[in-house]
Amino acid sequence: MKPTDPLESRSALGRNLTYGLLDVLGRMIVTGCYDGRPFPIEAELSKEHAVSRSVTREAVKMLTAKGLLTARPRQGTIITPPSAWNWFDTDVLRWLLERKFSLSLLRQFTELRLSIEPGAAALAAQSANTRGIDLIKLGYARMEAAELGTDNPLSSDIAFHVAILEASGNPFYAQFRDVVATALQTSIQFTNRYRGHNASLPEHRAVLDAIVANDPVAAAATMRALIADVMELIREAIAEQGANEGYVARFSPK
Repeated sequence: MKPTDPLESRSALGRNLTYGLLDVLGRMIVTGCYDGRPFPIEAELSKEHAVSRSVTREAVKMLTAKGLLTARPRQGTIITPPSAWNWFDTDVLRWLLERKFSLSLLRQFTELRLSIEPGAAALAAQSANTRGIDLIKLGYARMEAAELGTDNPLSSDIAFHVAILEASGNPFYAQFRDVVATALQTSIQFTNRYRGHNASLPEHRAVLDAIVANDPVAAAATMRALIADVMELIREAIAEQGANEGYVARFSPK
């Protein structure tokens, strides 16, 4: 057995501490823990989280690269507005899921899906190889199993949609898998609660059948209809939310 190199061990520990601090600070920024107060200086962060200055400095650099922080003369390190964040970064997406549920964010996610997934479905219908088709079929089979209670409704639905991105044969579409998976985690949980049941199997089957039939027009149309159905539910929920807020504002005591 090869003896452990002390230098390698220290290096691995440093990386673990850095990524651990990155995760803690990133989550705190994105979920609003620092709202209304300045971002702590390096010495304060090191003391609060019991890590070295070098670990703190590296974590702050990584958060800066993700667009969450910026350094300004005479102002120090400050938190940037959400518009500056790298929303395609997998860590940022994961932290976004831990924020308070937002219909506005869900609408924005769904708008992005409407512009991406129909095109990916059309390309999959045109050029998907046997492996790509098999992955889509597997995703659908998992959704059927989820209906019977033998698979997870959330992960199976995500697997179906991600398989279509992969089957498009276009690496740019495939790169959207993390964004789409994150959007679906929020969307599926919302629609299942709002409708009281899992995703519509017939709608997903229609997308699968169009891709298998090498019909790009039908593949795009069925995928667009599937996501548009989600968008309609979001619009209904936003309208209800607005009506409820208006009622509260109108009848709340002055």
